[in-house]
Amino acid sequence: MIQLIRKVVFLLPQYIYGYARVSTQQQDLSRQVDLLKKYNCNEILTEKMTGTKADRPELTRLKDKVRPGDMVIVESFSRLGRSTKDLIDLVNYFEEHEVKLVSNKENFDTSTPQGRLMMTVFQAFSQFERDLTVERTKEGLQAARSRGRKGGRPTVNQKAISKAIKLYHTEEYSVNEIEDMTEISKATLYRYLNKNKNS
Repeated sequence: MIQLIRKVVFLLPQYIYGYARVSTQQQDLSRQVDLLKKYNCNEILTEKMTGTKADRPELTRLKDKVRPGDMVIVESFSRLGRSTKDLIDLVNYFEEHEVKLVSNKENFDTSTPQGRLMMTVFQAFSQFERDLTVERTKEGLQAARSRGRKGGRPTVNQKAISKAIKLYHTEEYSVNEIEDMTEISKATLYRYLNKNKNS
């Protein structure tokens, strides 16, 4: 009987975190927060930040706070990841740190056999996407060399990148809109934002 009790206690999460996010300051978080409270969360982190932004302070804080055995609960995957790749990376992050992840809308729970099966699928897609990226990069470099061009990144228009960064910091435009207005790709914009942040 004592062994059974110990096993049950071991299976319980050490700490339950909820994470809720809306895209604008005008949107209300109460629906998500009310749902998360039903899971008896020890702490709920909330964020009013567009999902297209790479820098989400509360999500970063959540990743720093979690420990093996903890649980993270979200209302839906759309509240967690800003893209399919970002979602897969976050799911893998929590899995690698032995943190259980639950998404209410998708009925996803990594502590169940079905959740672990979905994890395997996520990881397979993640690896497939990485392999495709490597393959496309190699093919692109080979094609460029065959035309007498050297590999490497093209020269970036500094005026355009400065404009893109200013538009980003206004928080009035999505990254897709900024890309259309400045012809600066999302990857390039994020690279320069991270460079400025770390400098």
